[in-house]
Amino acid sequence: MRALTKTTLADTAVEAIRSEITSRRWLVGEKLPNEASLSSMLSVSRGTVREAVRVLVSQGYLETRQGSGTYVRSNTDVGRPLDMARRAGLRDQFEARLALEVEAARLAALRHSPEAVSQLRALLVARGNYAGGDKAAFIERDLAFHKAVVAASQNRAMIEIYEFFSLSIAETIEATLGEDIPEPDMQAHIAIVDAIEAGNPEAADRAVRRFMAPIVVTLDRLLMS
Repeated sequence: MRALTKTTLADTAVEAIRSEITSRRWLVGEKLPNEASLSSMLSVSRGTVREAVRVLVSQGYLETRQGSGTYVRSNTDVGRPLDMARRAGLRDQFEARLALEVEAARLAALRHSPEAVSQLRALLVARGNYAGGDKAAFIERDLAFHKAVVAASQNRAMIEIYEFFSLSIAETIEATLGEDIPEPDMQAHIAIVDAIEAGNPEAADRAVRRFMAPIVVTLDRLLMS
């Protein structure tokens, strides 16, 4: 097993150990070297080894036995099925989000106040565009905008439902900040606000669907690949 350079992190340790497993260096049921040995083999800290093992356990490659050690559970590539399951789950989340946000935008177009529109535009300015900075802060700002769209609907039940599912919605936002799923750009967000301000529920409906369409199409493509 090759040593890792100083610049690598737990992800690289995961790939190195997984490569040894899938190449059958360690067979199913075989015990891995202890933490200190793996740390020496990879030239990383024991903490990095623990994190890599934790990831591989979650992916189904390894299992830990209390008081005994870590063993190979599977040497087949389980990554694709896990990715497929995650993407299918994300598609369900985006579909539910689309249903909520379409109706919220339609109602907001009918019921909005000038103050609500001003708030939406201010939140968009605060949101900005994600450029690989503070991911958590960006998700919070983006979520605040979408919550404000729902709030502009003045439908108390819808506001409460959206709040209840806010963790799931935050996950969908985070998913668009990776490499696979496109993040809706600023113009797509502005189009929703413009339709609401114009008082046009049909335009608001279309704006939200256009906002979500590239995401759903991409998820469909990934699920078929």
